[in-house]
Amino acid sequence: MYQNRPIRLYKLNQTKRGNPLKYLILLSFLLLPTLSLAQQSYDPFTDFSEYEEVTEEEADVNFFRNGRFVSLGLVAGYRGVTSDLGKVYDPGVYYGLQLSYFFDLRFALQFSFTTGQNKIGFVSDSGNTLQGNSETLFVGIHLKHYFNTENVTKGLANLNPYILGGYSYVSQSTRLSDSEAFGGDNASSFDIGFGIEWPIMRNQSYIGFQALYNLVNFPFEGQELVINEGSDRTGFEPEGDMFHVGLIFGTNF
Repeated sequence: MYQNRPIRLYKLNQTKRGNPLKYLILLSFLLLPTLSLAQQSYDPFTDFSEYEEVTEEEADVNFFRNGRFVSLGLVAGYRGVTSDLGKVYDPGVYYGLQLSYFFDLRFALQFSFTTGQNKIGFVSDSGNTLQGNSETLFVGIHLKHYFNTENVTKGLANLNPYILGGYSYVSQSTRLSDSEAFGGDNASSFDIGFGIEWPIMRNQSYIGFQALYNLVNFPFEGQELVINEGSDRTGFEPEGDMFHVGLIFGTNF
């Protein structure tokens, strides 16, 4: 009788311990519904995608309701020449057209076509003069970015300030006075500037101001200016750029 008791106690303890694998399986079944419920309640990727779609939809609705698709404007103003080229070319007037295509409320692509004349007036050290007219044509394409003015002073909220930058093709034709000399040059220009627009007529039209600096690379820059076919070597090598400051009268579509 005493020999069987330890054996029974051992078996009883072994039975109470049980198999640890069964507890792990039971625990997994208990946690599985909880994990499944957590995944169904929040998915960061699905929620983020839905939020982005809603934001983009609101932006599209705002653009179609309050935005403009195309604007067409007449531009006219003052054209100047910088550095040493300003000693050869006098300031002049320019005019032209501007067409802007809007991607959204903030970005637009602008196409411009402007032309104007600058008088040529240069006197060398020996007293010889160089006079004439130069007509310069700019055909440009620029990207415009409009700033958000909703959080500024009420009086400024109606304004549309913007910056722009891009490229222009430049064609220049020159005719000298008292001479049959006629020449033409083509160049490229990298442009940067800023502007502002005042909406009028219930936002159907606008009056704008725009300033643009043109980094023009003329072929004759850095070359000596010669008068009377080489009889007067001036030693003057002009270099410089151009700039435009003008008013815009436009309408929105």
